[in-house]
Amino acid sequence: MLYGHVFRNAMLIVIAGFPAAFIGVLFTGSLLIEVIFSLDGIGLLGFEAALNRDYPIMFGTLYFFGLIGLVMGILGDLMYTVVDPRIDFEARG
Repeated sequence: MLYGHVFRNAMLIVIAGFPAAFIGVLFTGSLLIEVIFSLDGIGLLGFEAALNRDYPIMFGTLYFFGLIGLVMGILGDLMYTVVDPRIDFEARG
């Protein structure tokens, strides 16, 4: 009863905002953890590339995180139909 009336409508808002929040946390978290623990990773690589104006490396890290963002956006759209089957992307005309 509760699932049918409340859960579907409430989860649509969570699913819509999750991919963007996930990418922000992923990039910021990786940069902070790599700086604090002196690890070499893609977050620190992108940050140092921006400081040193190393454009190919900077564009590569932006491409990687942008690609992850696009994949998470597609997953979010697919999860719409799992949570609420009334949403049909093919019915648009």
